[in-house]
Amino acid sequence: MTDLALQILDDGSFDLEVCCNDLATTDGLESAVAISLFTNARAPDDFALPLGADRGGCWMDSYPDIEGDEMGSLLWLLSREKQTDETRQRAERYARNALQWLLDDRVASAVSIVASYPSIGLMALAIEITDARGSRRSFAFALDRAGSLCKCPPLWPFDDNAQQPGGVTNSLTVIGE
Repeated sequence: MTDLALQILDDGSFDLEVCCNDLATTDGLESAVAISLFTNARAPDDFALPLGADRGGCWMDSYPDIEGDEMGSLLWLLSREKQTDETRQRAERYARNALQWLLDDRVASAVSIVASYPSIGLMALAIEITDARGSRRSFAFALDRAGSLCKCPPLWPFDDNAQQPGGVTNSLTVIGE
């Protein structure tokens, strides 16, 4: 699966990567995972929104290849939430929903997601994707209290009892397999 390569800028936004005066490409899942997680999905009508927020959504949802298909995640709704176990579990659920298409389209056979709080005001997402051939790829993202993407802490092992920075023990959510 060849995609345009994205790079994370210092301000937490994404931009297309340029190499040798041309747009860079990647055969990995980096761009697909980043777009799936960090495009704001439209919040359902029954969701409580952060103060001053609208329902969000992506313009591409107006032109789906498959009727009713939507892209993005609801991670943006967690931007002002307290650091609780319930919020961490919601982050895992939102990430799982955003990446479900990888399994539905048989790009991946399994997706593992771990959310944690490595420090006050920071949520980390560690994701491991097993592709259809059995190869595993790991991704790590960190979100600050405002919901902005930050440079990541190092990846940690995918282990049910892995001890994260700050002494937080995480659950492991696996979909697929």
